[in-house]
Amino acid sequence: MARMAGRRLLFAVPVLLAVTFGVFAIAAASPFDPARAYAGSAGLSAGDRTLDQLRANLGADDPFTVRWWRWLTDAAGGDLGDSSSLRQPVSQVIGERLGWSVLLCAVAFVLAVTVGTVLGVLAARRRGGPLDRAVTAAAYTLEAAPPFWTGLLAVWFFAVRLGVLPPGGLTDTGSDVVTADQVARHLVLPAAVLAISQLPWFVLYVRQGVGDALAEDPVRGARARGLRPRTVLLGHALRGGLLPVLTLVGSRVPELITGALLVETVFSWPGIASATVEAATSVDFPLLAALTVLATAAVLLGNLLSDLLYGLADPRVGFDG
Repeated sequence: MARMAGRRLLFAVPVLLAVTFGVFAIAAASPFDPARAYAGSAGLSAGDRTLDQLRANLGADDPFTVRWWRWLTDAAGGDLGDSSSLRQPVSQVIGERLGWSVLLCAVAFVLAVTVGTVLGVLAARRRGGPLDRAVTAAAYTLEAAPPFWTGLLAVWFFAVRLGVLPPGGLTDTGSDVVTADQVARHLVLPAAVLAISQLPWFVLYVRQGVGDALAEDPVRGARARGLRPRTVLLGHALRGGLLPVLTLVGSRVPELITGALLVETVFSWPGIASATVEAATSVDFPLLAALTVLATAAVLLGNLLSDLLYGLADPRVGFDG
């Protein structure tokens, strides 16, 4: 296990280097002017000489390879640079927002896995029955629903029509103190919407895995020995049926991150989404590169985690990959 994790971490280094290089290359080819973006509204009336001087100060006139190498060497020393769009150090921008994004993603992911497993098992018990058809139809319907549409629908129903939950933000209007109860209330809708965007995949995978496991010979043998149906389902079929779900954990991380960006925008959640949008539209090279590295690292760690969990759950699988 340690050797596989070490090999994966070593492989992640060139991947991260290639990703950051691509970010700077794409940003350099974009039509946006970093100097005008940095100047904001003042850039509309600024003269060419002023903009040229601003580009020189920002290093925007240097080849993108030079800017990439400068950022890379500074980042290796712990300096991620300054965000030209938010006027803050990049480390401060990420530090202020990362925790809230992690909280939202963690709660949503645990909720999606838990509810998806329960619904998938219930559907697999009697495949083709009324409950199975209802759960499967709902899963396919939710799978096609974009998170921003589900979020807007949730705001309209629970916040506007019923008025039982806040429509967005982190705290109540006019409150200057962040308290646990306010955060919990404001977290309900965005976490539920993000969980719903991931739920169908776990429902369908668990349903298929457990349904196939119930038809295998070891499970049939357990039934023939007179074990209770609940013991057969939870003690024998569920473990084998959940193995494919473990591989799904890593593959859903990119979708989880993308969905979180949309959900945070809809609910004004103070996470990474606003910084990502601002960095992309303002051609903020240091912030954009740091956020891209962060997202790529999360995907790589998710894939590593799913492989480790699969190997631990099934002793037949080695850790040589």
